Amino acid sequence: MRISTKGRYALRLMLDLALNNTGENISIKAIAARQEISIKYLEQIISMLNRAGFVKSERGAGGGYRLAKAPEEYTVGMILRLTEGSLAPVACIEEAEQCARYAECATISVWEKLNEAINNVVDHITLADLVEEQRNKQTDFVI
Repeated sequence: MRISTKGRYALRLMLDLALNNTGENISIKAIAARQEISIKYLEQIISMLNRAGFVKSERGAGGGYRLAKAPEEYTVGMILRLTEGSLAPVACIEEAEQCARYAECATISVWEKLNEAINNVVDHITLADLVEEQRNKQTDFVI
C-alpha cells in the first residue's frame, strides 16, 4: 500500500487548519504558502474535504476555511480513507466473495494481519495528536 500525494497533502492541509485554528477562516493561499503546495492542487483537495463535511468554507472578504469539528474528532484514517478509498493492502480483504481462492489461501492471514495493523495505526491517531507532535518538534529546536 502506498499513500498518494493527494492523501499526504490532505493530511497536511487538515493539520495546518488544526495548527492555525484561531476560530478565524484561513485562506487557501496562506495554507499553500506554509505547506509549499500549489494553490490549484489544494483547491481540489479542499473541495473534497468540504463536500465530506470535514471543513467549512466562507466566501468573500474574511473568507476561507476552518475545521468543521475539533481536531480530536478527526483520525488520520478518516482523512486517508476519504482521499484514498480503501487502505486494505490487497483487494481480497474487502472483496473476499469475488476471490475463488479465498477459502484455500494460506496468505490471506498475512493480509488480514497487515490490514488490521494499518487500521489500528491510522484509526488511533487524531489531528490533535499530530498538532501536539508538531508543536513538540517546533520546540525541540529552540535554543
